[in-house]
Amino acid sequence: MASSTLDVDGRSLKVTNLDKVLYPEDGTTKFDVIHYVLSVAEPLLKQLADRPCTRKRWPDGVEKDPFFEKNVPRGTPDWVRTVEVATPGSSTGRDSLVFPIVEHRSDLVWLANLAALELHTPQWTVGPRGGVRDADRLVIDLDPGEPAGLEEAVAVGHLVRDRLDADGWRTVPVTSGSKGLHLYASHGRDSSPDALRDYARGIADELSGKHPDRVLSAMRRADRRGKVFLDWSQNVRAKTTVTPYSLRGRSRPWVAAPRTWDELDDPASVRQVLLGDMADRLERYGDPMTGLEAD
Repeated sequence: MASSTLDVDGRSLKVTNLDKVLYPEDGTTKFDVIHYVLSVAEPLLKQLADRPCTRKRWPDGVEKDPFFEKNVPRGTPDWVRTVEVATPGSSTGRDSLVFPIVEHRSDLVWLANLAALELHTPQWTVGPRGGVRDADRLVIDLDPGEPAGLEEAVAVGHLVRDRLDADGWRTVPVTSGSKGLHLYASHGRDSSPDALRDYARGIADELSGKHPDRVLSAMRRADRRGKVFLDWSQNVRAKTTVTPYSLRGRSRPWVAAPRTWDELDDPASVRQVLLGDMADRLERYGDPMTGLEAD
């Protein structure tokens, strides 16, 4: 299956190597990845909306080296919305970069054809004319240090949820598709990324003080063994987090999967989620990320 032309919502896209295996451990192909992004397009596009998208690409599959891509590549379809964003201090040495804003199902297929398995976005957004806005949500990355794992991250996640709830935040947990848990929170108002970073750091410091045997707020890898590190730094403007519903470039096609707190109360449900689980999950739970929206 060398190449084919797909019509996606009236746009024609040439896709290549559809039978290329991107996840050798279970045989997941590029065709499967395209099918997946179309199956979750509605909730995934809501998470990508108005956020500059950094891609992590595995053109030769997940057993080979990936690369990050921020600038739109040569050959980007003319219908893809782009935005130029200032990037002071960037490792590229450039003062600004041109990012895609992923808005359409055809955009998702274009990126999947490039083997952009992971889609990373900031917590801030851009306006219709490309103006940079403040952040509309907060994220804390709960990263367990061995031998702690996802079960311990979820337990600490409940502590974080209860603390944020006391301040009036709505929260949604996302099993990261890697080791731990991402906890998203919203209180219905935009805030500067620096303010959210400082607030999240304060929560992390408070909880690590109350639970020093379980929670860590300082970025010292040597101290992480058996504890859950609350990474508050992903709220700064220069950082991104893997987008909810994105695939992960791991040995198998795990997903950054939004969950419900009720679901995670069941120990049998405390596990990472695979691509093949998502259709049933959406039918059963809907889109848990709507829990961030105001009533």
